[in-house]
Amino acid sequence: MSFKSDYLNRLKESLRVDPATERDIVRECHAHLEDRYQEFRELGLSEEEADKAAAKLLGSPRLIAKQIGEVYSQGTWQQAIFAALPHMLIALLFALHWWENTAWVPVVILVVIGIVIYGWSHGKPTWLFPWLGYCLTPVIAIGTLLMYLPGGWVWLAAIAYIPLAITIILSVTKQTIKIDWLFASLMLLPVPIVLGWRLALGIEDITQWQARLYEAGQLIALTFAILALTAATFIRLRQRWAKAGALVAPEILLLIIVALADKNATSFWIWLFIILMAIVLLLGPATLEKRIRQGQAKTAKF
Repeated sequence: MSFKSDYLNRLKESLRVDPATERDIVRECHAHLEDRYQEFRELGLSEEEADKAAAKLLGSPRLIAKQIGEVYSQGTWQQAIFAALPHMLIALLFALHWWENTAWVPVVILVVIGIVIYGWSHGKPTWLFPWLGYCLTPVIAIGTLLMYLPGGWVWLAAIAYIPLAITIILSVTKQTIKIDWLFASLMLLPVPIVLGWRLALGIEDITQWQARLYEAGQLIALTFAILALTAATFIRLRQRWAKAGALVAPEILLLIIVALADKNATSFWIWLFIILMAIVLLLGPATLEKRIRQGQAKTAKF
């Protein structure tokens, strides 16, 4: 492998941008390397010497990737608005009581699925991941229904469902982590909130549940409106540490608000578990990304 190829591979490993942007950056760096290579060849260096000198001249690929990442990590206002839009749709669903009209719910679901398919097949732009998160929340919401099955059916259903749910979430998360673990955290942002409201409202009696949903509708809408603001803020920030903080802090605050609104007498320890789970969901992808890259590095050596 030439020094130029090795340089570009290490640059790609360190970049944290969407695939379309990554291709443009790598193409541009490749052009710079070729220009420097030709200059060194004209100065009389051998092919190997010119190849090595060209790669060395550009500097550390990790440092270059970090500098490029800071430039490209700040999304446009248009991207921020589109990233916030799925949360706002859910907020409107509750603020305007659209959930009472059964026609609106499938329309929202179809819109979300359609936009996810479009975004996934068109380069996975940064605005896609909040939309993708709402394709995962039904997996969690359905899982909570298992708690209300009679007798031993709870354990039988859990044994069958939990591994399936974990497999689905991990599969999508791994695909997202390949781009950037922060995008995986952004994707998982609504999952704990949906789970929290599911527990807070309860579902023992469908009539009682609807009454609770109507009563809590404005507060539910507020929490998802805050999620919309969180997603937009995330897109507009540049520093990675600030992006991570912009996800974790509002998430914990929102879960505390949901817990205080709980009229279903859910245990304090369950709420504490959900908050800890939220932190793991938002920061865990960083650890998973590190392990994936270490595995890829070991594989590359062989």
